Amino acid sequence: MIAESGRRLAVFDCDGTLVDGQADICDTMEEAFAHAKVASPSRDNVRRIVGLSLPVAIRELSPGLAEEQVATITAAYKNAYFERRQKGLLHEPLYDGIAQLLRDLHGAGWSLAVATGKSDRGLNAVLAAHGLMDMFVSLQTADRHPSKPHPAMLEAAVFEAGAQTADTVMIGDTTFDMQMSRAAGVRAIGVAWGYHEPDELLATGADMVARNVAHLGEELIAKI
Repeated sequence: MIAESGRRLAVFDCDGTLVDGQADICDTMEEAFAHAKVASPSRDNVRRIVGLSLPVAIRELSPGLAEEQVATITAAYKNAYFERRQKGLLHEPLYDGIAQLLRDLHGAGWSLAVATGKSDRGLNAVLAAHGLMDMFVSLQTADRHPSKPHPAMLEAAVFEAGAQTADTVMIGDTTFDMQMSRAAGVRAIGVAWGYHEPDELLATGADMVARNVAHLGEELIAKI
């Protein structure tokens, strides 16, 4: 339970927690690897690295790459993803119930933030597309911080929100989110609808795993 005193802060991961963008991520990663004439990783492996900063994710997917190859694939991914967005080809739907949950949390006095491996451009675009930009007091991305599970972006969100770690919860779908939470000293809640399994989340520090969005709402609002 989050402490009564202080400003309560809920920090959300984006892909796999707020929105489901795995198809576009997998398609774009395949395109980027093909551009560099490197064998594409499996889609299952790509799903496993969602949440990491892009260069870190690419190194995880293909550990033997030279740095210039990582740079080429990184640039190709960014360009291809931006082109898809410009053409209206991206499909990044909110998970069912997320928009209402954010409104309910806001109405219950929570401050909201995002900590994501996306770029500033990518996060701003997806939040704007769903009319959610005004819901968040802090947006932290891979453009300005080390990759998860380093705690820098979570620490920055706490600072910008004027919150305390004791009054903060990180909500995410990957082990990277849980490890980041532990490194930052905040409560960690996993979600079962994303890209890593619930038992993995519990093993890497989740205090609990929400079965669905309604369960998450009960945990955050009903138990205040």
